This record gives sequence, structure tokens and C-alpha cells, in this order.
Amino acid sequence: MSILNFLKPAPYASEIQNDELVKTNYKYWRLRTFYAMYIGYAFFYFTRKSFTFAMPAMQEHLGLDKFQLGLLGTILSITYGASKFLSGILGDKSNPRYFMSIGLILTGIFNICFGASSLWISFAIFWGLNGWFQGWGWPGCAKLLTHWYSQSERGRWWSIWNTSHNLGGALIPLLIAGCIEISGWRFAMYASGGLCILVGLFLINRLRDTPQSLGLPPIEKYKNETTQAKEKDELSVKEILWNYVLTNRYIWVLALSYFFIYVIRTALNDWSMLYLKELRGYSPFTLGSCLLWFEVGGFIGSLAAGWSSDILFKGKRMPINIFFTLGVLATIVSFQSLTTFSPLIDSVYLFLFGFFIFGPQMLIGMACAELSHKKAAATATGFAGCFAYLGAAAAGGPLGAAMHVWGWQSFFTTMIVCSIAAALLMLPLWSAKSNPSQSLT
Repeated sequence: MSILNFLKPAPYASEIQNDELVKTNYKYWRLRTFYAMYIGYAFFYFTRKSFTFAMPAMQEHLGLDKFQLGLLGTILSITYGASKFLSGILGDKSNPRYFMSIGLILTGIFNICFGASSLWISFAIFWGLNGWFQGWGWPGCAKLLTHWYSQSERGRWWSIWNTSHNLGGALIPLLIAGCIEISGWRFAMYASGGLCILVGLFLINRLRDTPQSLGLPPIEKYKNETTQAKEKDELSVKEILWNYVLTNRYIWVLALSYFFIYVIRTALNDWSMLYLKELRGYSPFTLGSCLLWFEVGGFIGSLAAGWSSDILFKGKRMPINIFFTLGVLATIVSFQSLTTFSPLIDSVYLFLFGFFIFGPQMLIGMACAELSHKKAAATATGFAGCFAYLGAAAAGGPLGAAMHVWGWQSFFTTMIVCSIAAALLMLPLWSAKSNPSQSLT
């Protein structure tokens, strides 16, 4: 595959032979890599969800209906899902330092363009382009997490990194709601876009490629864990796709499960604000305060899922995925039957939704990386992510159209059906253990 020279993976440097220097450098670069990609991905999420919190204001001031608003979400999900797969292939053959940074800068630019638009077709074009370059964030993180953190510890590190979603999501209602109240929804889009351009420049300064590019040994050698292949072996795109993704039965099951999980996650994330506004009549500040708890729940749920899959289930990800999916189901059924409403009660339920849905949202992606090949991690997660964002697309325009005809009951019915389907799909993989030396094809 032909890639611009500056996007190509950094070449391996001569391996450092001084054990103390290796230890010092590994400690420094693991921490630096982690906080940089954590901050970077938080702001990817920031530009992906800025529209969600601008929806009520756009509906009020521009007269857009639920179908039109939902269709914009569908467009982003389709372009993001397609990009996530194709960018995953490119990401395995690229330097995440530049690949991730350029993607974030471009998403910031298209957020600003979106805010400057007035026609629906302009919104669709710029939001679709935003979705495409959103897909440049995940592959870099998947590659860095796989190369800098070993399988025995990855659940904890990945779960901490996954809370970057929640940091971005928690900042959105605070900043966007504040910007909307002060200067309107357009200024909110400008602010989020400008911040992401600055953070993209920060990533270029902070990130590097693999440990070997800095003269460090592979993480498995450093941690004295078995490796599945010689680190200097390079896989062709054909080998990555065919040997470790398309013929991998685990990846297909996980991808289908991801579809249903993302219908739930996206529907809860994108439609909760409108639901609470229409049925509760909350103010923008109260809405933002309630939705903040969805991200707090996701933050804690991600950590709990990663820790328990590492410690309690010794690297098995599926038991936690199934338990958390059933938790989502129970919460949906309970929330639907509420007869007493208040911001406090709604905040508690949003916390529980976030806690349970971010477990499988994180661990399915991690399982894809671990049940494939180390050098195919971005492609495997990108392939599953493509299915995930088809699910997200279904939670946009199609679900919006259903609610336009049948009301909010169709929202809850969809969530219940998807929870059951996801749990049943994952059940046969209960005992599958992530293991880089395992034969998968």
C-alpha cells in the first residue's frame, strides 16, 4: 500500500542494551504515550458529539424535525464506520503520531465549517467529512495500546484509556450548553473545533510510534511474556485482512454483537437530551447536568469492566460483556416503567445506562485486537467498528423516523430487542480467552 512518507511507520532503531536505561525509557514513554492519546481521543469524542448537544437549539431555531436531525447522525455514523475499517487497515501500516493528529485537526476544521452553515445539505456534507476523519482516531490508539501494553495488563490500561470517551462526553454538556446559552449553537461548534485543532498540534509533539522505533524491545520481551510472531516480521495488507480478520470467526461474532451494542449506546447518547426536553421540560442547564451522569457512569463502568476482566476472569472478556449487557436490559425495562420523575431520578438512570453500556463498548473492541494478530489490531477493531457504526447509523435517521411515527415507545422496544440480541450472540464465546499465542484461523 502506498502511503505518504511522513505517515509511514517509524523505522526500528538499534535496541538499547542497558537494562536500566530500557526500564527508565519504557516508564517514561508509556506514561507520555498514554496521557497524549487519552487527551487526544477525548477531543475526538468532543467533535463527534458536539452536534448531539446542539440538536435542541437547531430544532428550535432552524425548524429541523427529528428525521432530519437523526439523518445527520446517520450520515456521521456511516462515514465514520466506513472510515474506521479502511483507516484501520491504513493505521496498521502508519505512524499514529501523524495519523491520529491530522485526523483530529481535520475534525476540528469541519466542526467550524458545520457551525458556519445554514442549509441542511451543507450540514450533511460537513458532518459526513467530520465522520470520515473521526475514523483516524481509533486505529492509532488501538495500535499504541497493543504495542506499549502487554496482554496481562491491557484490560486495565485499555479501560482507563476508554474513559477518555467519558471525559470528552462530560466536557461537552458543560461547554456546549454554556456556549449555546451565551452565544448560540454556532459559537459552540466553533469553540469545539478550535480546541481540537490545538490538541491535534499537541499530539504531534507528544506521540511516537512503537517501542522499537525508540530502541526499546517489544513489550512482550520487556514483560517476559510469550510472543506470537517475530517482531520484525511485517504482514502484508492481504495477510492482515484474510488471515487475521475475514477468516476469524471470533471477529465476525464480535462485530455482529457490536452492531447491537452501538444501536443502544448511540440511541441513549443521541436521543436522551431530546427525550428529557420533550417529556420532562428541563432547562438546558438541567439537561446538561443530567446527561453528565451518563458519562460519569461510563467512566466508572469502563474501569470496573477492564479490572474485572483482567483480575476476576483472567483475561476473558465475554463474561463481563454479557453481564453488563444484561444490566443495560434491566435498566431499560425499569426506566420505561417509571411513574415518578425528577432530575435526580433521571440522573441515576443515566448513570446506570453509562455504567453498563461502556463495558461492552470497550471490551468488544479490545477482544477484537487480542483475538487477532498484534500487527492487525487496528484492522480487526476497525472491521468490528464498521459494524458498530452501522448500528449507530440505525440509531439515527431510521430510529428517528420510527419515533416520528410510533413515538418514544419504539425507542424502548428497540433498546430491549438489541440488548437481548447482543447477549445471545456473545454467549457462545463465554470461555474464549484473549491470548496472543492462540491460533485463530
